Amino acid sequence: MNFPKKIKSVFCALLASAVLTACTDSKETADSPSAVSSSVQMMELNSSLENVYIDDAYRNTYEIFPYSFCDSNGDGIGDLQGIISKLDYIQDLGFTGLWLTPVHPSDTYHKYDVDDYYAIDEEFGTMADYEQLIAECKKRNIRVYMDLVLNHTSDTNEWFVKAHEYLKELPGDWEPSVDYCQYFDYYNFSREAKDGYAPLADTNWYYEARFWNEMPDLNLNSTYVRNEIENIMRFWLDKGVSGFRLDAVTSFFTGDPESNKEFLRWLVSTGKAIKSDCYFVGEGWTSRDEIASYYESGIDSLFNFPFADQSGILCNLMRGSYGAEDYVNAQISSDSLYRSKNPDYVDAPFYTNHDMGRSAGYYALDQGPATKMAYALSILMSGNTFVYYGEELGMKGAGKDENKRAPMYWSADPSYEGMCAGPSGMDEVKMKYPSYEEQKDDDLSFVNYFRQALKIRNAFPSIARGTIRANEVLSDEETAAYEKSDGTHEPVLIVINVSDQPETVDLSSEAGYSKLSAVLNTSEEAVVFENGTVSMPAYSIAVFTGD
Repeated sequence: MNFPKKIKSVFCALLASAVLTACTDSKETADSPSAVSSSVQMMELNSSLENVYIDDAYRNTYEIFPYSFCDSNGDGIGDLQGIISKLDYIQDLGFTGLWLTPVHPSDTYHKYDVDDYYAIDEEFGTMADYEQLIAECKKRNIRVYMDLVLNHTSDTNEWFVKAHEYLKELPGDWEPSVDYCQYFDYYNFSREAKDGYAPLADTNWYYEARFWNEMPDLNLNSTYVRNEIENIMRFWLDKGVSGFRLDAVTSFFTGDPESNKEFLRWLVSTGKAIKSDCYFVGEGWTSRDEIASYYESGIDSLFNFPFADQSGILCNLMRGSYGAEDYVNAQISSDSLYRSKNPDYVDAPFYTNHDMGRSAGYYALDQGPATKMAYALSILMSGNTFVYYGEELGMKGAGKDENKRAPMYWSADPSYEGMCAGPSGMDEVKMKYPSYEEQKDDDLSFVNYFRQALKIRNAFPSIARGTIRANEVLSDEETAAYEKSDGTHEPVLIVINVSDQPETVDLSSEAGYSKLSAVLNTSEEAVVFENGTVSMPAYSIAVFTGD
């Protein structure tokens, strides 16, 4: 006869209790990793996991907003030496990649309007500091990705200043010539007022500035500009960066996706001609179908926005709008679609970034488990996973951009070494969860949960590199069971319970997975695997391997 795939909540809770009692009384199961003495099961069970480092693009990447991360000189502004001082922390968490938002000179705190692409903003330090950062990351097998902003520059960038000066001096009845000023060709100028154009001071000219009038758009069709970009990439790749995060790839040419993709194709091929393993990840805040079309450019990765933010799949899953099986099936369908456009693509899953409200504010009644679970499900996706600084502490921050970029919460004491003042204009952000200093020794804290999630990902290479086979019989709204396999490394079976109630799953149909090898707990309740059945506490994850 066919057994039901799950025993529902009330009976499940009773069964779990009975099984736990049986495990305690049985010598055979007492020696099993399913029955641990630690009050938090994952701390003991996962302790035997070994990191498997593979030097490829499948990474765990930590995003840092330098202005707010760690201050080394007491001026209240985060800097490169501050980041260097925290590299052991970043490595210990399990990260193997580092993405810094722009570090070039700029008058703004966010630095997305670049004055000089060949320099380091003095607020953050010196070129020597940046070179030291790269060297120290290399010692720790951490790749560094530079944020490359190519849609626009600052209006105080030397290129724009020289173009402006040239047009101010140009007689009204003369046509501009790149023979006299090549910088005229760096931007999109017009004698007519157009949509998205701003007036150029002291002239009868206008210039394209779609984001802000102090951010003039670059003319990415210009040979001069493309030569400049090639030189910029070569300069930083020679310094040791491993690749580039590309800002606003869908905005290179407004309303012209084909030109965007042509430029992206040129950019990727040019970068890889300089350094064959140069990695590119692009920001395209758009639909899954449009993201897929951009993979036709040959770019390595595009951020998987459909899973992210408050409107994304992960948040809707934890709010109950989507089921566990929907989460699994969405990964399968996305992989099929993206792979059809670029067979060598590397997904870039993430949950939040510097433009989004922080995830600790997504669930009003949650005291941690739902927030942790959602991030773990992002971390366990295939590809190069990205985590925004402070999310591993459950930091809060929403509303204006400055609030989303609040100081890293190292300590509740603002005078604690390394604490930053935060961006000017930031509202007071009251944190929901404790600081790092208060969390670090708590086995159930956010930071230790993230450490365990990344530890699991690093121990089983098929998690980052594998494709999914779903077990539809064992999957519904609350639980899902799915295999991840890459054909090279040991495959794993992952079982998730996304509900706030315990659930039981009969794994007899997955007899090849007989060992409970890793877990993620959000409480002191343990995952129990007994006689082919796994009892899953609320908001828990179990990873199974063969004998």
